[in-house]
Amino acid sequence: MQYEIIGGELPVLLCKLQAGETMITESGSMSWMDDGIEMETTTGGGLGKAFGRMFAGENMFQNRYTARREGEIAFASSFVGTILPIMIEPGKEIICQKSAFLAAEEGVDLSVHFQKKLGAGFFGGEGFIMQRLSGRGMAFIEIDGYAQEYNLANGERKIISTGFLAMMDSTCSMDIQTVKGAKNMLFGGEGFFNTVITGPGRIVIQSMPISQVAASLSRFFPSSSS
Repeated sequence: MQYEIIGGELPVLLCKLQAGETMITESGSMSWMDDGIEMETTTGGGLGKAFGRMFAGENMFQNRYTARREGEIAFASSFVGTILPIMIEPGKEIICQKSAFLAAEEGVDLSVHFQKKLGAGFFGGEGFIMQRLSGRGMAFIEIDGYAQEYNLANGERKIISTGFLAMMDSTCSMDIQTVKGAKNMLFGGEGFFNTVITGPGRIVIQSMPISQVAASLSRFFPSSSS
């Protein structure tokens, strides 16, 4: 499967499929496609997985697009940012934020990932439920804003503000760290907690979490009165 990412800050994923090749995506993500590519809506592994995807921020159903002859299919990002291609292989699973999944080759499996540590789930900003991509094939995820990647060595840590973690390898671990000092907590503007990711593995940090954008824009809208 050949692909190209175009569009700059408003990215679009163009996939050129050969006859017999299949892409999977969240329902509603396809933007345009050539004649000769057929769509099938499925639960993607049964109702259990369908409900798991719902809790992970995706739709319950997935669409499978299969090329009956050579053709092109496009998937547009839902927000200003970056489409990141990632090769998924056995033993190289990734964990990403809710609603990050855009599309993948058929061999990639999308499932729910639960945070094991209560503190990270409550205060880490990413919540208890994230997405896990496993299997084998090329996958594409959406990043809010610019994507900055780091490869952490074993035991190396990165401290990340709430909501800015977009993706990490499954070999990484997540915890939280309290912001030191009452003055820093109350007036520093960074909240009470930061997310701490410990390697080994790759992490991707996003520059413009949609939650931060929504909070900034809310100041310019009049509050509703009862």
